[in-house]
Amino acid sequence: MAISVNLDKQLDKAYEELELAKILDAPVAALAGVSAGDAEKLAAAFNIKTVRDLGTNKQFKFAAALVALEQASR
Repeated sequence: MAISVNLDKQLDKAYEELELAKILDAPVAALAGVSAGDAEKLAAAFNIKTVRDLGTNKQFKFAAALVALEQASR
């Protein structure tokens, strides 16, 4: 089943037309609102260099799970 999602507002212009695998392997700064400086800090603090690294980081995933639990309990 094919799924279409418009990611234009979540990605920098240069990454909007890329396939998902290439977006995941792109630098974190490919995400709209993440600057090169932000990316440097993520790399230094958590060794996060790509969008995939950010999405699979255990601390970020745990924080997202806690937020989801809190929202589900409302």
